[in-house]
Amino acid sequence: MSSESEITTTDKRSDRTKAAILRAARERFAAQGYERTTIRAVASDAGIDASMVMRYFGNKEQLFDAALAIDLRLPDLTTVPAEELARTLVRHFLARWEGDPADDALLVLLRSAVTNERAAARMHEIFAAQVAPALAAALGPELAARRAGLVSAQLLGLGLTRYLLRLPAVTALPTEEIEDALAPAVEAVLAAE
Repeated sequence: MSSESEITTTDKRSDRTKAAILRAARERFAAQGYERTTIRAVASDAGIDASMVMRYFGNKEQLFDAALAIDLRLPDLTTVPAEELARTLVRHFLARWEGDPADDALLVLLRSAVTNERAAARMHEIFAAQVAPALAAALGPELAARRAGLVSAQLLGLGLTRYLLRLPAVTALPTEEIEDALAPAVEAVLAAE
């Protein structure tokens, strides 16, 4: 019979293996997109056999879904004054992406969504389930429904140009300058009749 400490050690090892697989998968999906990423390459990056990836995640689609389980971690926008809402959104996404873009599941998904329908559908789901309701709580459902898509376009455009395409004119800007320049554009979308 296994002791409790043996089970705990096995659980910890299993958790570390899963975490290593997910980290390797995010990096591969970020660098190569969905189509070019293989289970074998992810396993190699994680330092394990490909059968372990299959054991934990089943197949490439399930691995992709698990690696890109995304919580946008949006702040409670109902507590933000209306005149600060746009700046709060821009600041939130900048802060999120300024960490490690290679390990940011949202950027990995954005890169993959450009060429993969499954990833594009996943992006739609995430923004529909998280951004739209957050804006609806702050602005009211009718206005939010008309504005959430355009606000998402602005924020994802920032992510695409700064962190994936790395356009020099955008990457050279300090985050404060981006916030100052982009917040009025987002505000104009939120306030448009």
